[in-house]
Amino acid sequence: MDKRTLGSQGLEVSEQGLGCMGMSEFYGTSDEDEAIATIHRYLDVGGNFLDTADMYGPFINEKLVGRAVRERREWVVVATKFGNQRGDDGSFLGINGSPDYVRQACDASLERLGIDFIDLYYQHRVDNEVPIEETFGAMAELVDAGKVKYLGISEAAPETVRRAHAVHPVTALQTEYSLWSRDPEDALLPTVRELGIGFVAYSPLGRGFLSGSIRSLDDLEDNDFRRRSPRFQGENFERNLELVDRVGEIAEEKGVSPSQLALAWVLHRGEDIVPIPGTKRRSYLDENIAASEIDLTADDLELIDAAAPAGAASGDRYPDMSTVDR
Repeated sequence: MDKRTLGSQGLEVSEQGLGCMGMSEFYGTSDEDEAIATIHRYLDVGGNFLDTADMYGPFINEKLVGRAVRERREWVVVATKFGNQRGDDGSFLGINGSPDYVRQACDASLERLGIDFIDLYYQHRVDNEVPIEETFGAMAELVDAGKVKYLGISEAAPETVRRAHAVHPVTALQTEYSLWSRDPEDALLPTVRELGIGFVAYSPLGRGFLSGSIRSLDDLEDNDFRRRSPRFQGENFERNLELVDRVGEIAEEKGVSPSQLALAWVLHRGEDIVPIPGTKRRSYLDENIAASEIDLTADDLELIDAAAPAGAASGDRYPDMSTVDR
């Protein structure tokens, strides 16, 4: 894969990252052997950018990623996150951005990952009870201590990004971005581009919906968190299927899969954008990687914009949007 540069501090990553969350939780049953094989396959084809977080599992996803990269650490960019605090029993304890917690969470992630430093460390969600300056002040201390190389922030509003960036350079902003989540185009993308911050797009395939393979909730396992997502409910589901079908028609004309077309669209949105499609199977990984070879013409992009314009998706992205900083 080709490389792209995130931010202005020199972090170079593959043009597609690999989201590892679903390997441990949220998307049905897990298969650790297949997950590690998927990570190794991604690295073998030239990928180097792995995305995890302490809350995934909880905690076990970092351990899985650590095992997978142990023999290849020097070639891998490991990104992880703190802030969504969970208990050992999996309970959700809220958002925590306090300086003491920042330090504790970093040390715990380093131990689970089995590495000496974290390449890219994100604040996973903004803690509205703690000034962002205090959180990023503690994160900057981690950089000074050599525990972290680059700093990032996730699901943050433009003004919050500006305030964090004033404390320490932000290398990457991560948020959801796809053909059915185009809100960042309004203010967030212009802000990070003004500041020289890279953009990491998670869920570029609309949590799998844009693949066209999900036609009803029966296609999801009972413990799949998407069953609780507003976009997968009732009338929202039916309206979003119409969007997917429009995208699918364009994909068929191009001779590619709907997933590949959706991912190629994100890749064409700018060299400063790096999508991190998540998968836990090698077959889907190979399909995603092939999307990097798809050339979209100006006419193609115009057709796609008409089929999936900003605001076309029906329903909120999460059951509770209060955790998203606006």
